[in-house]
Amino acid sequence: MPEHWFLLLCLSLGGWLFFDGMQVRELALRAGRDYCRNIGVQFLDETVSRQRTGLARDPTGTLRIRRIYAFEFTSDGERRYTGEIAMLGSRVAGVQAQLHRILH
Repeated sequence: MPEHWFLLLCLSLGGWLFFDGMQVRELALRAGRDYCRNIGVQFLDETVSRQRTGLARDPTGTLRIRRIYAFEFTSDGERRYTGEIAMLGSRVAGVQAQLHRILH
């Protein structure tokens, strides 16, 4: 009987991680779109891809899941550049973009 509880616990934890990850991915996608719009570049492919996952502490010291997502954008319609979105729990911890060409 105890092994059934352990299996149920593992399945529940896996399901929670999956659905939480999907929600955080949607938040990262929105953050990437907003960031690109704010700096005046085009967000490409309407997608982000998870690069790394780990644990980190938030500013209050609480341990959270840290996920890093990559995205691509263009400033001139010819070259693709990359950016990175750091998510700490369900909050955006930061967005960085590769140096890119600026058109006037």
